[in-house]
Amino acid sequence: MRLGLIRHGKTDWNALGKIQGQTDTPLNDEGIRQAHALADRLSHDTMQWDAIISSDLSRAYDTARIIAAKLNIPLLPSEVRLRERFFGEIEGTTEEERLRRWGVNWRKSESGQESDETVRGRALSFVDEAAVKEPTRNLLVVSHGSLLAQLLKGMCAELEDKPIGNLSFSIMQNDNNKWSALLHNCTRHLEQLQK
Repeated sequence: MRLGLIRHGKTDWNALGKIQGQTDTPLNDEGIRQAHALADRLSHDTMQWDAIISSDLSRAYDTARIIAAKLNIPLLPSEVRLRERFFGEIEGTTEEERLRRWGVNWRKSESGQESDETVRGRALSFVDEAAVKEPTRNLLVVSHGSLLAQLLKGMCAELEDKPIGNLSFSIMQNDNNKWSALLHNCTRHLEQLQK
């Protein structure tokens, strides 16, 4: 099985540096262009994908819808386990606001946010189920930055731990119940948008 892991396109809150979490913010115009850029890249790639699934939040679902239409593959019903981390009181705040209220260790604050272990656990439960149900299927998965960071850490501990960019693309392959990265956090398809 291969999983193509994709972070949704940009939103206005991304542009403002606000934490979105499970707040349902839509793609902005740039995010829509980013989704089309990855869809175009995948349509010219030799690797074939059987279907695409996303979080139930609109920014991920709309990214998946654009890609599914371009690749002419099924868009599966959205999956709540692929939702972004719940950030509690931190949702909707900018970096400046977070630093002022919780300090530099805001990620470890008592603000009602979901733990790394919980996020990783629900993401891995989706992956494990997919690998058992469809072991020969190549599936694209559109989700969110914090969830994907935790999922990648859980799938392949030796991967470099770096921020997952908007519309980044990673490919994970499962051989004998061991995941390895064929591609990690790639955004080369976005280069054409910056010209």
